[in-house]
Amino acid sequence: RNWDEARQRVGAAEERTASLAIGAQYSLWPRLGFRWLDRLREIRPDLSLRGEMGGAAPLVQALMTGALQVVLAYSAIARPGLRSEPLMEDQLVLVAPWPGVTTADLAGRYALVDWGPEFLRQHEDALPALHGSRLVLGLGTLSARFIRNRAWAAYLPARHIRGDVEAGRRCAVADAPVFAHPAWAIWREDLSGDLLDVARMTLAEVAALAEEDTVELLDRI
Repeated sequence: RNWDEARQRVGAAEERTASLAIGAQYSLWPRLGFRWLDRLREIRPDLSLRGEMGGAAPLVQALMTGALQVVLAYSAIARPGLRSEPLMEDQLVLVAPWPGVTTADLAGRYALVDWGPEFLRQHEDALPALHGSRLVLGLGTLSARFIRNRAWAAYLPARHIRGDVEAGRRCAVADAPVFAHPAWAIWREDLSGDLLDVARMTLAEVAALAEEDTVELLDRI
């Protein structure tokens, strides 16, 4: 009986599959997080995957407790047990629903999307006349949904608004600066071995695709 029970326990342990719990800020799931899940499933169909979405602080807390193993975020984290690696650089582009406008035409029609302290600092330096907008949105890429059917201009990630630009629903404001918005992968240091190798390789692949999309759109505008 003991021998049979031991065999059953060993068999159950062997049947357990490796797992990876991924978290990402809202704006990093479209065209990056989703692609990563797809690519991981292609390479490792045996892998159990879980995805979480949220703000930076809750995601990092989940990473610290071990509920997540890697987080995609817009800022690096310097804490024991975590390792931050640069992932890609989003480009924030000012788009409007009207063709041929300049930044001088946007007074009263501009929504300031809060992309973090560094963006706000650069924005205030470059576009002081627009920094006092009466509409401020801390919604990330959800801001695109809000302004899609409303007459507002806003800064949005190039990779996210590519479809709207190609369809003519949004036009780039020609005299507006483009702001870099770097993204980071934050790993738990106890994630190692083959699982880490596969995760890093596939993430690098999808990040390269996302950057190609961004470059192609920026070349067009």
